Amino acid sequence: MAKIVVIDDEGSIRETLDMFLSEKGHTVFKAATAEKGWQLYRQHNPEIAVIDIRLPDCNGLDLLGRIQSEASFTKVIMITAFQDMDTTILAMKMGAFDYIHKPLDADVFEEAINRALSMLQADRETATIEKISQAPNLQVIIGRSDQMRKIFKVIGILCQNRATVLIQGETGTGKELIARVIHKNSFFAQEPFVTLDCSAVVGSLMESELFGHEKGAFTGATQRKVGKIELAGSGTLFLDEIGELSLNLQSKLLGFIQRREYTPVGGQLPQPAHCRIIAATNRDLFAMVGRDAFRRDLFYRLRVVAIQVPPLESRQEDIADLVHHFLRKINYELGTSVNKLQTGIMDRLMRHRWAGNVRELENVLVEALVRARGGIILRDEIEAILSTNRAIPKSGLASYSLSNMEKQHIQHTLDLLGWNRTETARYLEISLPTLRAKINKYGLMPSNGR
Repeated sequence: MAKIVVIDDEGSIRETLDMFLSEKGHTVFKAATAEKGWQLYRQHNPEIAVIDIRLPDCNGLDLLGRIQSEASFTKVIMITAFQDMDTTILAMKMGAFDYIHKPLDADVFEEAINRALSMLQADRETATIEKISQAPNLQVIIGRSDQMRKIFKVIGILCQNRATVLIQGETGTGKELIARVIHKNSFFAQEPFVTLDCSAVVGSLMESELFGHEKGAFTGATQRKVGKIELAGSGTLFLDEIGELSLNLQSKLLGFIQRREYTPVGGQLPQPAHCRIIAATNRDLFAMVGRDAFRRDLFYRLRVVAIQVPPLESRQEDIADLVHHFLRKINYELGTSVNKLQTGIMDRLMRHRWAGNVRELENVLVEALVRARGGIILRDEIEAILSTNRAIPKSGLASYSLSNMEKQHIQHTLDLLGWNRTETARYLEISLPTLRAKINKYGLMPSNGR
């Protein structure tokens, strides 16, 4: 079993914990002062140290800091009779494995001990994921499945021309990433890549966003506005959520694509356009054409080359590679060093039905990494996260619509990242204006009511 050092100036606490832990088969060493506890720690190199916050010769946090400075594998459990928020936060920030209040609850204390030992065992048995020392490549598509290999071939062909592309796939499959990779590998990669989220702009303003407007074109147009087409120049214009365009705007977009020229709102002369058009949608445009909700002629103009991005559940062989990629990326971005997954986690991730696709997988790993108390992610942490992100049945009721799934996914990510909109937009791989628009669209608010 384990070697455990108990450091507390109350004799009754030391004796109680000694008996409790000894009955479980552990070897216990006791100390009433920080200095004596430090000597026992250096002498026995214990798996666990239980330290009281207030000791006669120093603050228990100072002893925690000394142990942490040794780069020790020892898991430190702080105990205290004083329920102080600042001290709790500081202890966890300094690397304490757990923080338990007195009077000690036997079940809570035993759970903390078992959890610490489970982490130590998992740490010994698990291989380390390779770390990276430089910024990760964010514009790389991960996949070895047949579906993804076919997409890579199509991307390779598209990099040699300016053909219009339509990318279709469920929310979170990485459609914008594919568009960016096409642009990055094209012969005009140095030109701008400009994104316009068709679902994030009010219909009356969409024409101005796309084509721009002249000063005085309408009430409030106090100066000339450069549209997305002009901004894209000879680069790429990425039209995200193209299925959200009104029929009126679809007609104007069709005219632009056919003539390769546009006229700013309030302008008199048409302007030539040289940008490539890449459109993306999570909707079935062909079905929308059948319902007269999307123009047939625009549909065929957009799908000169079509890329259908598969959902994550249909390419499970890619999950392990995605997990390793995201862990390296997240560690680098957060400055953390969680480089191990307990045995069984990968199998559990393989069994999960990823309703939110690759984006959901990344967000689950972000949460697991933030929760990790040590250099390893444990199975029960992953299970706890997945239990709140249960797979949504494909044949559900209205609450399982794509829009509702997106609403829940954005809400969860905002709450996870403390409603830091900039970080949330980055992890959702959408622009900040798009995130703001979706917050307003769904009426999202912090879950804790702030």
